[in-house]
Amino acid sequence: MIRLIQSILILVTTSARSRLSLQVENSALRHQLSIYRKSGQRPCIRPADRLLWSVMSRLWSGWRAALFFVQPRTVTTWQKKRFRDYWRALSQSNKAGRPRISPELRKLIERMWEANPTWGSPKIVAELAMLGIDVAKSTVEKYRPKRTGPPSPTWRTFLDQHVRDLVSIDFFIVPTTTFRVLFVFVVLAHDRRRIVHFNVTEHPTADWTAQQIVEAFPFDTAPSYLIRDGDGIYGDRVTRRLESLGIDEVVTAPASPWQNAYAERVITRLHRFEARSSVTH
Repeated sequence: MIRLIQSILILVTTSARSRLSLQVENSALRHQLSIYRKSGQRPCIRPADRLLWSVMSRLWSGWRAALFFVQPRTVTTWQKKRFRDYWRALSQSNKAGRPRISPELRKLIERMWEANPTWGSPKIVAELAMLGIDVAKSTVEKYRPKRTGPPSPTWRTFLDQHVRDLVSIDFFIVPTTTFRVLFVFVVLAHDRRRIVHFNVTEHPTADWTAQQIVEAFPFDTAPSYLIRDGDGIYGDRVTRRLESLGIDEVVTAPASPWQNAYAERVITRLHRFEARSSVTH
């Protein structure tokens, strides 16, 4: 009796679905059946099978109901790996890249950072140039020793005293199924840790970023301080716009994400939410 009721329910629901949906589900089930026939009890999944289900998960909303040989989160992992492999192959295609520096030069840069904590990277680049060593500013910053202790009391005091007048800005990227990269700009207020403004673009520029800051603080609501990192996307255009709004910008030190911890935490949570949404939808 139970099997009869189940059969009737399946017949009713199937008759209400579109012909295209039934054809797609039929193809998906046939594909999985062919895998089991070729490999026996444990399915042997080939790269073509992973590619098929990665594409199907993005184009067909009912793919989870027809999936039996792996978990839905496994298909999501295949999609992420395919995106990562694509960009890795694209970035390494016939490009020499920047040559590596010698271990001796790396140790020299580290010793210069440790012996002169008040120096910045331009000063170290100039000192190395006097020795006949030509290195880029980004290379000097890359081999700066990582901070092992807690944040300085001065920085913590600044954050505590000006928490109501502080905002942070930052960018993070979101990949798409068509191998595009979207840049998300976020403006975060520190007093309640709320996002006051965000926007998305495929080609961020300094002018676009400056306009987002204006839209985030209309009608004389600009804060006193704005924390950002040293990303070159901001540029002089953003600095001039902040000055016109009466905002003092605070640029974090290189390789010090803890100085903009609230923004980093929000971005991390958004990435986790995106990962959960890709699995459940």
